[in-house]
Amino acid sequence: MCEGIQAAEIAPVLSQIPLEKRAKVLEVTLDMSDSMEAIVKRTFPKARIVTDRFHVQQLISEALQEVRIAFRWEAIKEENKKIRQAREEGKTYRPYVYKNGDTKKQLLARSRYLLFKTQSHWHSQQQERAKILFAAFPKIKAAYDLSMMFRSCYEHSPNVTEAKEQLTKWYEKVKEKGFDSFIAAAESIRWRETTILNYFIDRSTNASAESFNAKLKSFRSVVRGVRDRVFHLFRVAKLYA
Repeated sequence: MCEGIQAAEIAPVLSQIPLEKRAKVLEVTLDMSDSMEAIVKRTFPKARIVTDRFHVQQLISEALQEVRIAFRWEAIKEENKKIRQAREEGKTYRPYVYKNGDTKKQLLARSRYLLFKTQSHWHSQQQERAKILFAAFPKIKAAYDLSMMFRSCYEHSPNVTEAKEQLTKWYEKVKEKGFDSFIAAAESIRWRETTILNYFIDRSTNASAESFNAKLKSFRSVVRGVRDRVFHLFRVAKLYA
């Protein structure tokens, strides 16, 4: 187990494995870390690098949430202004309430999780909230459609060629809509397009590694931290090896 992600520290450790064994590694799936990519290039000469699909989709989800959050801050500022005006006039401020019972501020806050999902996975309450949200904020609907369009690239592209075509269409749509967060995400994806498209060769992900990492973090939380690292690794080995 190596601490940190610095190439200068981890690569020498992995290089202790004989070269003939490291040469047998043909594919490595990793996140969007430049440091991890550098480590793989230095230590596994024949490995094809695959940028993990779920880390890429997370970047797009964050771009979508940034659009939602921007509108939420606007709603908070608008509400504060109306409250101040009402108090100056000696009145009681009552915010507008949508038919599902949400105020504008609540609508934007409670829509967070439904934007991560496809429409087919919304329950009835989320369907109603999404209908109101998209009617009130067309730009959030446009951003959501961009997110789902990108997701579709992964779910419906059978090979690298088709995936590249779909990505090109997505880039054009992002440019057309003009959301800053999506433009930044698209540029980041362009720089890593080769390793992202490598996913469509064997469709490998590091989901199992991420799952195991989550278990380790959960175990560390349960035992309230680690003081004796050796004993901690011993317990981890007994539980999960």
